[in-house]
Amino acid sequence: MAAMKCLVLREVHGSLVLEERPDLQPGPGEVVVRLHAAALNRRDWWITQGMYPGIELPCVLGSDGAGIVTQCGDGVSDELAGQEVVLNPGLDWGDNPAVQDAQFTILGLPADGTFATEIVIDAAQVFPRPGHLDWNESAALPLGGVTAYRAVFAQGRLQAGERVLITGIGGGVATFALQFAVAAGAEVWVTSSSEEKIHRAGKLGARGGFLYTDDTWWKTMVQEAGAPQLIIDSAGGPGYRALLNAVDNGGRIVSYGATAGPPDRLDLFKLFWKQLHLIGSTMGSPTDFQEMLDLVNRHEIHPVIDGVFPLEDGDQAVRKMADSPQFGKYVLSID
Repeated sequence: MAAMKCLVLREVHGSLVLEERPDLQPGPGEVVVRLHAAALNRRDWWITQGMYPGIELPCVLGSDGAGIVTQCGDGVSDELAGQEVVLNPGLDWGDNPAVQDAQFTILGLPADGTFATEIVIDAAQVFPRPGHLDWNESAALPLGGVTAYRAVFAQGRLQAGERVLITGIGGGVATFALQFAVAAGAEVWVTSSSEEKIHRAGKLGARGGFLYTDDTWWKTMVQEAGAPQLIIDSAGGPGYRALLNAVDNGGRIVSYGATAGPPDRLDLFKLFWKQLHLIGSTMGSPTDFQEMLDLVNRHEIHPVIDGVFPLEDGDQAVRKMADSPQFGKYVLSID
């Protein structure tokens, strides 16, 4: 009997369509999770626009989810049944904590994702959900949380008391990076194209912020706040030059994305004269994921949610991400 419901993308630039499918059954080593909420990422929007590598359609999008384990496959302890969990969306990371394996993929393409009433997934991918979070907050945490954690700590090596700059505040990863860095005792500053987003960042603990639409914002920061020892950036593009100018001598710039494209010019003289460290980061290992959950539990951090939509309005929610208006995460409620 068809009881499962899911949002399916069948063609690039098409709509996510709600469909019914037969109930899922777990294979060996797998569990079925009845989802209570799922969250959106920019990745979902990019896939709908054909701006993501390796697109295989049709597919159920969605990398973030939280729910209750309802079935356990062969080889999985029955004790997992009934457990409230969040899903680690990084699949097949591999054995090297320094870098993901060639087989690494992200839940929601090519494997069917979380924009559904249930999902079947390897039991190793489920983790106990933080007890202080509701379902929507739990679903908002995984992909953005682990990406931010790895960028800030595993790769960025942030220490308490350091000055850190987080660019493009308002995005899910950037907002988590702000919350995590504040919890770790850092002095946090942000950039944005919106005064309102800078103001909201201040309520989360940022000391202040700068409009990157002003080409001299980095001069103002160095004069008023001092040069940051660490910069967390997802944009790249022409604005990357300002980061090389702003960062302190011997400082680190961690890039976890390139939404504005590659830098138009990389000043190698500045790179070696300032003795800078340019570091790449993406997603996170299973260890990063567990340590991220530990940090969230220890400091009782609550993900920032900008809007909640019913599952059937998922296509509308994805389309709202086109212009990045949100501060925090969009969530689909599946209750």
